[in-house]
Amino acid sequence: MKKILLLVLILGCSFYGFSQSTKYGVRGGLNISNLNFDGNPMADNTHRNGFVIGFFGEYGLSNTVYIMPELQFSAEGAKPEPMQLDYIQMPVLFKFRLSEKLYFGAGPQVGLKINKVDDGVRNFAYSGVTGFEFKLSHMLFADARYTYGFSNIFDENLGIKATNSTIQFGVGYKF
Repeated sequence: MKKILLLVLILGCSFYGFSQSTKYGVRGGLNISNLNFDGNPMADNTHRNGFVIGFFGEYGLSNTVYIMPELQFSAEGAKPEPMQLDYIQMPVLFKFRLSEKLYFGAGPQVGLKINKVDDGVRNFAYSGVTGFEFKLSHMLFADARYTYGFSNIFDENLGIKATNSTIQFGVGYKF
């Protein structure tokens, strides 16, 4: 056990020491979310406007490549109340600097549903995220992201298939 703990400590320090830059920050914004049904939707499937708020760490792997794990609350789903889904999500974006102020990011995301239980909707959701970030100042940025759900959000026994898709517009502050 001591050897494993020592190995984790050494690896953690080496990643921290070799990283070009390490920053932490907060991010919030607007979600425009919808459910993509396989076939005909079972009800009115209008988009839901919600919000996203969270915090992140950004670790420089080189001068042009970064990794950005994030923990966020995100209001998603569709507008009718039974299809409104709130998640605690963890996206992990790999960011690439395109210019001095513009970055492109993409990566996986896992979400844990938090607002309802035993409603026929799965508790975990798996998605892919892609987006652009524009650096407004040294610490302030604006971004736009698109999230596409890979997994069916409904329980298998219901016989309904749908995935989440979300457009996010956000602003953030890096410490």
